[in-house]
Amino acid sequence: MADNLTINWKKLLTRILLYFSVAVICVIILYPYFVMACTALKTRAEIFDPNGAILPASPIWSNFVDIWTLAPMGKYLLNSVIVAGGSTIIAMLCGIPAAYALARMKFKGQTVFLGFIIVSQMFAPVVLLIGIYKVIKFLGMTNTLLGLIFINAAFNQAFTVWLLRGTFMSISAEMEQAATIDGCNRVQAMLRILLPVAAPGIVTTLIFIFINAWNEFTVALCLISTDTIKPLTVGINIFNGYNIIEWQYLFASSIVAIIPVVILFMSIEKNLTSGLTAGGVKG
Repeated sequence: MADNLTINWKKLLTRILLYFSVAVICVIILYPYFVMACTALKTRAEIFDPNGAILPASPIWSNFVDIWTLAPMGKYLLNSVIVAGGSTIIAMLCGIPAAYALARMKFKGQTVFLGFIIVSQMFAPVVLLIGIYKVIKFLGMTNTLLGLIFINAAFNQAFTVWLLRGTFMSISAEMEQAATIDGCNRVQAMLRILLPVAAPGIVTTLIFIFINAWNEFTVALCLISTDTIKPLTVGINIFNGYNIIEWQYLFASSIVAIIPVVILFMSIEKNLTSGLTAGGVKG
């Protein structure tokens, strides 16, 4: 009886420590967003008050309304959706067949090719910025959303292929072989059997690509000069002036920039488990 009581106390203590650790980590992660939200609800005088508190004395909700009149936020938001969405679609359309080939087929130089994929992740866009600009200028895509879409898709391609290859390799090839026995060719087996089962990995990859393209700043800043086609990450710099930074508007627009990504994740997260068994059982 005493041993059972001791074990229960140990389990309870372990659970309390676990929950406490999770709570501390959540506070550390969410604190910057809390400060950003509080600052977005302050006046300029309150922000620059050295004795001011973190919480606003009286929340100024009109800051979230003013950003839509002081800047073309709607246009910035639409441009970001187009760039991030287009980049995600292109990266997935190119990445899925490439990852499938690397996971299911054997060919000479495969190991070297995989090594090049890993090495390509070492180069940040800023390192290749001059070359990127020359290529985009040669193609006549400077100051266009299409140029940003292709660049973001290219920089996310290696990550897409590598992550999806691991997902496909974790799925047994016997299901595809069974599909070929039933009359499917390789492409049909991939579309009807492999992709539904790999849905969680595909959705995870999709979310990461979209977020990376949504948050991209440096290349967009260098390639886009027309105000009406700037993505949100570049457009909100309108509140970063030469003499003063409008922190309340900058943080309010930053919160607006976060919302679409959160909505995307919440809407897709519910369906993450839907593809775990889909296609795995013959109907």
